[in-house]
Amino acid sequence: MEPQTINRFIKYLKAAMTPSFWPALAKGVMPAVEHIGAIKRLAPRTLIDIGANKGQFSLMARYLFPSIEIQAFEPLDRELQIYRSLIGRRAQLHATALGDVTGSANFFVTARADSSSLLEPDLGQEKAYGIRTKASMLVPVARLPEIIDVETFKRPILMKLDVQGAELEVLMGAEQILRFIDAIYCEVSFVELYKGQPRATEIIQYLAQRQFELRGVFNMSTTKEYGPTQADLLFLPRVEVGQGP
Repeated sequence: MEPQTINRFIKYLKAAMTPSFWPALAKGVMPAVEHIGAIKRLAPRTLIDIGANKGQFSLMARYLFPSIEIQAFEPLDRELQIYRSLIGRRAQLHATALGDVTGSANFFVTARADSSSLLEPDLGQEKAYGIRTKASMLVPVARLPEIIDVETFKRPILMKLDVQGAELEVLMGAEQILRFIDAIYCEVSFVELYKGQPRATEIIQYLAQRQFELRGVFNMSTTKEYGPTQADLLFLPRVEVGQGP
């Protein structure tokens, strides 16, 4: 079997061994168990799930932290409905994309919905993962501080971003509230999979300038075409010497 096939098989076995995940599996939704090692030690009380899709990450976070409060963002209606059916009123769901400006924008829907993006998939996406654009649609776009009042949330606050190349735009739109965020968990790419996509080094530099330091690299995705292609990065606020661990 190919490495990606093996990884998916192992992921399914881990999820299938947890009865809490069975309702999701029955609906064809795979909880994001691959992220457990990265976030279990963070003990967040609030999750801002940006690019929530069908609730894969939220399901995993709720399993680890049953009392966690969730603010989830997803612009695709079908995925919203599945998310709602699995998590329901236990999360506040926002039917919008996030960016650095307010208005509306074309959203590129791919054959695999969790690869859809505000950025148009480039040839790299097809070469690396065989994913093509299926359609496009107009969706609302907002800046994060316009939707939520993060100062009222319980801390620690974990911000998770998986928006297929638009991560830097989301962070720029949320710049004024980043000081209230206790951890950022962000998918990044090392090659251009979407047109105009910022790469990992740009995101690392942007967050470093805002006093976040890279503290972990998880779930490296390696493809035949490019080698190391994507990964999940964990950022924590920088602590000055003498101010704490």
